[in-house]
Amino acid sequence: ALRVVIILVWTMVLLRWIGGRSIAQMSVVEFLLVIALGSAVGDPMFQPNVPLLPAMLVILLVVLFDKGADLMLARWRAAKRVLDGVPVEVIRDGVIRRDGITERGHGATELMEKLRLAGIRNLGQIDRAYLEPSGELSVFLRDSPVAGLRIVPPIELAEPDPPAPGDPACCLECGRIASAPVTTCESCGEVDWTRPRQDD
Repeated sequence: ALRVVIILVWTMVLLRWIGGRSIAQMSVVEFLLVIALGSAVGDPMFQPNVPLLPAMLVILLVVLFDKGADLMLARWRAAKRVLDGVPVEVIRDGVIRRDGITERGHGATELMEKLRLAGIRNLGQIDRAYLEPSGELSVFLRDSPVAGLRIVPPIELAEPDPPAPGDPACCLECGRIASAPVTTCESCGEVDWTRPRQDD
């Protein structure tokens, strides 16, 4: 019990010093800090053969590494690009950019889920959207929505609505609009199409 109290108090003091964020706001470095601290804090609490002072030193070194990384991020832009990454454009003019979501390991379905959670009903509402280094999605709306891919209800639950020949067609994967009949989307290579809709 004494070992647990000592290690927890020491760790809480250091964590108060570096400040806290939610998991969603953590950078890669901060997430690595949590993993490293978990290992460094857990061993001396559960294994009586691990000396307390060396364990406390390890915890201090992990925290000092995080503080050093913070100083690098504040001083050098190149360090921020390497350690935190940069925002990635995932939607432009209501069309999902395949290269952007692929770079971050996302799929179109996952991106549409994030958009619905942000209150977006239709890709035609969006001017630009960016995946931030934290994993959050920044969405900038058009002044006037245009016809686009409706994502409410989710595409998986929506009734099929194929476009008639000569009418506009909207790619079900990326939201690109073309004229029917069309086979393969030039933006993402998909072959499923629906009618574009407009939501005010």
